[in-house]
Amino acid sequence: MTNQERITELEAENAALREQLTVVLARMRLLEARLAKDSHNSSKPPASDGLKRPLPQTRSLRRRSGRKPGGQLGHAGETLHLVATDQVDAVVEHRPTVCATCQTPLDATAEVAACERRQVQDLPPIRLRVTEHQALHLRCGACQQVTAAAFPPTAPSRAQYGPRLRALAVYLVDHQLVPYARGQELLRDLLGARLSVGTLVAWVQQAAAALAPVEAQVKVALQQAPVLHADETGVRRTGRLAWAHVACTRTLTHYAIHAKRGHAATDAIGILPDATGVSVHDGWKPYQRYTTCRHALCNVHHLRELTFLEEQYQQTWATALKALLVEMRTAVEHARLGGQTRLLPAQRDAFVARYEQTLTVGRAANPPPERRPGQRGRLKQSPARNLLERLSLGQAQVLAFLDDLTIPFDNNQAERDLRMLKVQQKISGGFRSDAGADAFASLRGYVSTLRKQGVALLTALETLFTGAPLYPTWD
Repeated sequence: MTNQERITELEAENAALREQLTVVLARMRLLEARLAKDSHNSSKPPASDGLKRPLPQTRSLRRRSGRKPGGQLGHAGETLHLVATDQVDAVVEHRPTVCATCQTPLDATAEVAACERRQVQDLPPIRLRVTEHQALHLRCGACQQVTAAAFPPTAPSRAQYGPRLRALAVYLVDHQLVPYARGQELLRDLLGARLSVGTLVAWVQQAAAALAPVEAQVKVALQQAPVLHADETGVRRTGRLAWAHVACTRTLTHYAIHAKRGHAATDAIGILPDATGVSVHDGWKPYQRYTTCRHALCNVHHLRELTFLEEQYQQTWATALKALLVEMRTAVEHARLGGQTRLLPAQRDAFVARYEQTLTVGRAANPPPERRPGQRGRLKQSPARNLLERLSLGQAQVLAFLDDLTIPFDNNQAERDLRMLKVQQKISGGFRSDAGADAFASLRGYVSTLRKQGVALLTALETLFTGAPLYPTWD
């Protein structure tokens, strides 16, 4: 082999090794990027962070208030006060028996010089209150026939538990997320009610069935809401992955659990297909197929993705765009507090121009990938390039909050409403049946709605067992 042939062979080998190294480095960067993602720079939930060291406070997306931790100066605070004498249930007098100075006995005739009051507020002994219903059979004086009185709907059989206890059981299971077995123990230990888990399940199903007309009205109200938030999260149902979908506003919540995540589920639920306002979501593609409403994207998701690009890939345009989005949010909040319905045109146009200029800088720093000789299929783009295209093509949805101050900057309303479903999954692990999952979704949406509207939950849940369910108010 001549020297030239050897050189040619080594050059070919070197070129092959360079190509392999390029592939390996790309794969390594991809794996490093996956490991670097957590709740502060992606859509991963905080629970997925594990027991890692807490993130430095400076990396949080939350805005600093400038105040010291703890109670603030002038904070009224809370303390237990004495109640008025006429509201005291029992008075116990404590009399000294002998004089502390001369040891003379002090009998009932001793003068009371002063009285010092202290109160103990505690629960009375708790027990079930039993009401016996007696249906009298009366004989008619004219025809001598006997007529029996009717029992009330709350007493359909010889012995049963009343609507208040049933409401408390549903409150514990579906609002406080107490597992059925522990709820059974709590009611037995606290009230002496010896219930089976099957009885609790039956009560939950009964309450959910009574909610059917209420849920239908909530869905209609959500379809007509000016601003509708939507999101979804994974849950376990009958040992398989399912999806909990939420559609909500500031005062209304609807949950549904479905086997699918995309449009098959939202079509079956029936809220988004007929929504007429602005749908705020995280950009999940199936949401975009609905055209009867406008769309606005959650910018907190964008801030997290920009943080990832800033920290992992040192993208300076991402830092600038993060600061710009936060500046836009602050300007909108100030305008809203000032009673404005929209930003001044000059201010709005300046923001949009800076946004577009920042994206131009980002595209220049992240050119599209080039096709190698013989390469087929769709070219894989970098995370930065993918985000740039989404922010550019979806600019109207990203900046919707600039043009209409009623549109929020983020989708936090939906994320907050989904949070307790994740707590339920951590406590109970999953739903054992489809019927149980559906009942939980109906009741959880009902109590979430009532809680938003400041309604007493136990009183409202009691109405589900009396045949006249309480309806929430609509936006």
